[in-house]
Amino acid sequence: MGKASMRKVAADLLEAFEGCTLPQVLLRQAGLFGKEYTAIREKAYGVWQTYTWEDYLKYARLTGLGLKALGLKRHDHVGMIVNNHPEWLFSQIGAQAFGAVTLNLFTSAIASELASALHRIQASFVIVQDQEQADKILEQIGKLPHVKALVYIDPTGMREYADNKLLISYKELLELGKRHDAENPALFAEEVAKGKPDETAHMIMTSGTTGISKLAMLNHRSYTAMGRNWIEAAPVGIGANWLSMTPPAWIVDQMWAFGVALMGGMTMNFPETPETVTADFREIGPELLISSSRFWEDLASKIRVRIDDAGFINRTLFSLAERIGRACIDRKDSLVPIHLRLLRRIMKHLVFDPLLDRVGCSRFVCAYTGGHPISPDVIRFFRACGLNLKQCYGLTETCGIFQVQPDDEVKPETVGKALPNTEVKISTDQEVMVLSHSVFAGYYNDYESTEAAFDDGWLLTGDAGYFDNDGHLVIIGRKQDIIHDKEGNAFSPDFIETRLKFSLYIKEAVTFGEARPFITALINIDQGNVGNWAEARMIPYTTYTDLSQQKGVEELILEEVKKVNEQLPLPMKIRKFILLYKLLDADDEELTRTGKVRRRFVYGLYLPMIEAMYSGLQELPVKGKVRYRDGREGMIETVARVITVN
Repeated sequence: MGKASMRKVAADLLEAFEGCTLPQVLLRQAGLFGKEYTAIREKAYGVWQTYTWEDYLKYARLTGLGLKALGLKRHDHVGMIVNNHPEWLFSQIGAQAFGAVTLNLFTSAIASELASALHRIQASFVIVQDQEQADKILEQIGKLPHVKALVYIDPTGMREYADNKLLISYKELLELGKRHDAENPALFAEEVAKGKPDETAHMIMTSGTTGISKLAMLNHRSYTAMGRNWIEAAPVGIGANWLSMTPPAWIVDQMWAFGVALMGGMTMNFPETPETVTADFREIGPELLISSSRFWEDLASKIRVRIDDAGFINRTLFSLAERIGRACIDRKDSLVPIHLRLLRRIMKHLVFDPLLDRVGCSRFVCAYTGGHPISPDVIRFFRACGLNLKQCYGLTETCGIFQVQPDDEVKPETVGKALPNTEVKISTDQEVMVLSHSVFAGYYNDYESTEAAFDDGWLLTGDAGYFDNDGHLVIIGRKQDIIHDKEGNAFSPDFIETRLKFSLYIKEAVTFGEARPFITALINIDQGNVGNWAEARMIPYTTYTDLSQQKGVEELILEEVKKVNEQLPLPMKIRKFILLYKLLDADDEELTRTGKVRRRFVYGLYLPMIEAMYSGLQELPVKGKVRYRDGREGMIETVARVITVN
């Protein structure tokens, strides 16, 4: 069956899924595809292991039956702290088959964060990836009396826990499910049939950039609606490959795994480790990828560093190829001169195809960036290199991405147009509003926030934006983050920060200026790239703090800030900045688990440094608390220097 035929079959299936729950969709897909098509592929020990749609249903059924045997009831809550592996899919849809509601949490979260979230939902069961995650829960188990069992997937290092009656391995859970299935062969089908599409299937924690994360409740219909919207709009279909690489606690992989891939008959691929992702790209050849802006920023940085380290001929050839690529993408296809098209085709063969193959992106039909604003320079860089990278937009509350740039209308500064069956409008105060069946049901145990999130059925996104002359949505930034300087000029911090982060040497930036005479910034250097730069110039350093305080490094970042200032209107130009003595960290509550800056928290924490930039000080002593990976806390004492941008 060709790709066009596969897409037609996938589209036809959508009608049959109206009114289905996710387990009901899996039941139908397993009946349709059986052993003929691969549903899941996982790389382990260098070998790709496959699961057919029949296997997918089998393991989801046994997992759900095992939980049922342990006492799972309808509407129970199941916490999941897992990585990108098939057991995530089996456990989540298996629990939902028996009417349970699942919640994925970040494996990078510290023990107290996990315990707090599990306590909020009174989780009856917790499924963890390995010993590390099990230890976090066991450390806090006194605060979680409602947990009936703790299921661990990876048995490595768990032998010494044999006497803990709370623990059960995933393998044992499957065996328990087999026995329960033998005793009650009709139970699974009966329980799946009880499910209703408007019941809550899953909860996801919001990013929490402004405070405590809320729990967004997504029902089965949210996922099936989002799946349908994407299948109708994007080049996806039966057998198409998706590489799962963002955390299961992030809405994008949830949207794709249980919406698009499940309904469209796609194959979910799981890399062996985060370090093997590039190689796995090359082996699998996925047609599509959606990843965070940080992923694309880091990849662009790595490519540019390698180009800088290349020989003169290769550097010159790439520079020429990039200029030709940019000249083409800055014109509409119909306006690109024949000689430019020919030159680009030559450079594609000589430069861009080998480059994209090396980073694993040569087979992409489309690639998307979402989750946080990204510099248009990053989009232009990849598009100039021949990668069809486009910006998109969505929220946890909308069950993921609902705004995408059409292939023939890519504009780096916008987030494109709405998917099918989705309406978007702008309120009188410039807030973006969305109407779709994919929109969430509300916040768990938070009636006031739920009421405030809607206006006559339309979801209020909290983002300010507008439509350009071509009907593309332009996101200005979070409404509450819009800054008005002393002269009344309004601007979005994201607009400046994304451009700063396009620099090879800047990892993170936070800008300030509310009711101030000018704009200032706190900047994190990129330790790897700046470290290489320093070593090449024989500049000795020991720690991140030491490196960030080197005079040469300050001058390096000053030049980078000046380059960004050249792109900015006068009121937005950065006048002063400080290089932070430590990286902003989610463990220190400065970032969310998805890597977004918690702006208000950072402002309060670093207020003395911010005030120093406005009071005329040249430097000030600082003392900061840091949390190490093993949970210990330490103090850093240093001197922060205020750098003026002329």
